[in-house]
Amino acid sequence: MKTFLNKEYWQNRWTSNETGWDIGKISYPLKEYFDQLEDKSIKILIPGAGNAYELDYLIEKGFLNTFVIDIAEQPLKNISKRNPDYQKHLIHDDFFNHETKYDLIIEQTFFCALDPQLRQNYVTHMHNLLNKKGKLAGLLFDFPLTEEGPPFGGSKEEYFNLFSEKFTIKTLEKAYNSIKPRANRELFFTFEKK
Repeated sequence: MKTFLNKEYWQNRWTSNETGWDIGKISYPLKEYFDQLEDKSIKILIPGAGNAYELDYLIEKGFLNTFVIDIAEQPLKNISKRNPDYQKHLIHDDFFNHETKYDLIIEQTFFCALDPQLRQNYVTHMHNLLNKKGKLAGLLFDFPLTEEGPPFGGSKEEYFNLFSEKFTIKTLEKAYNSIKPRANRELFFTFEKK
């Protein structure tokens, strides 16, 4: 178990500005996905959200029942400055302690930041957090899993095997509109809770 990937580790990454995952805006695949969502009342969670530009976009689009959880305090402070009316939607805690139910959970660089030994726990916890027919959607990295990381990679086959017991695989395809540094290295997915 990579015990160094704890609260202090992530807080230090933020305070020393080692945030290479932060692209400064919502990613194109998620923006496109959000643009086709119609029910603005759904309850959404963005775990390990970092600066959560996705939250900004969802608020702008009228999805006002959106929440963010992060183990590090600094990104939540950053989000709060941009969205002062949303402080009650910002949760400073370990994702694995969280128990509220959601209709949709967004994945964006959270899965790949966790110790790979936690992947089965991730799948189980996501399943538990979703309402009946709830969806987990977003991006997963598509490059070989190594000891180097975070980010830790994975493959389409691995993800299919990992998630298919608890989720119906609706989409799991190469993202065609990733930003340049992630081109051909991301899979867009939507999984529905079984």
